[in-house]
This record gives sequence, structure tokens and C-alpha cells, in this order.
Amino acid sequence: MRYLVILLSLAAAAGIAAARRRFVVVRVAGTSMVPTYQPGDRVLIRRGRRAVLRRGQVVVFRRRPPDSTGRPARLRDTEWLIKRIAAMPGDAVPDRVTAGTRAAPGDVVPADRLVVLGDGPNSSDSRHWGYLPVSEVLGVVVRRLS
Repeated sequence: MRYLVILLSLAAAAGIAAARRRFVVVRVAGTSMVPTYQPGDRVLIRRGRRAVLRRGQVVVFRRRPPDSTGRPARLRDTEWLIKRIAAMPGDAVPDRVTAGTRAAPGDVVPADRLVVLGDGPNSSDSRHWGYLPVSEVLGVVVRRLS
């Protein structure tokens, strides 16, 4: 009986550790996703690979501005952003983002890149800085917690 309790405790601990690697809670700062998410909202993010990404999903991703040498900044200087996927690799580039992506009408989103847009009117997104590398995506918003 004692071994069964120990075994169940170890299994529960392993399950909790796996869930912590799979999910993360992020607090929204800024107004780029208003009215969908308000500043201060907490959202549950499911970490995942490219296979789980779909047009219309809200994703959290890192945006590391380049340092003075043009290289990406250190991880601790990472800014996490939340936006909605507007186009996937192979999709036509939406007309409203052609200037930011330097795409011509009829061009498609390159492989391993996304077009992301904020829901709010004052969002800095693919209209301003172009395509998002899929590798920068932390995960998909599963639900609002608060």
C-alpha cells in the first residue's frame, strides 16, 4: 500500500511538471488586442509547434528588437506580444499588410512566416514590421483566466 501511494505521488508530480511545460499564463499589457483582451487580463497559453497554428488563432510570440549591432537582443530583453494570425504560409498576403511586408498584390506568405494583426485600431503588427517567423511563437491562447 505504501508503495502504491509513493507511485501515485510520483505520477501526479510528473503530470504537473508536464502540464507546466505545456501551458503558461501570460498577463496582457497594452491595448493592441482590445476589445478581445484588455490590459491586465491573464490568458492561458498552450505551447505548441507550427502544426497547431491556424488562421484566426491568437498567439503569443517574442519580438526581440535588434541591438545596436543589428543582432537580436538578449532573451531577457525579449518583449512578448499577443496578436491574431491573419495569414499562414502559402496564403495570399492581405492587402492591408502589403506595405509592411513589402509584398506585391498576389504574393503569398513565405514558408515559416505568419502575418499577425492586433484586434485594436492602434496595433503595431505585420502592417508595420512585416512577417513574423513561426519560430518566435510561444503558443496559442486557450482562454482568458481573468
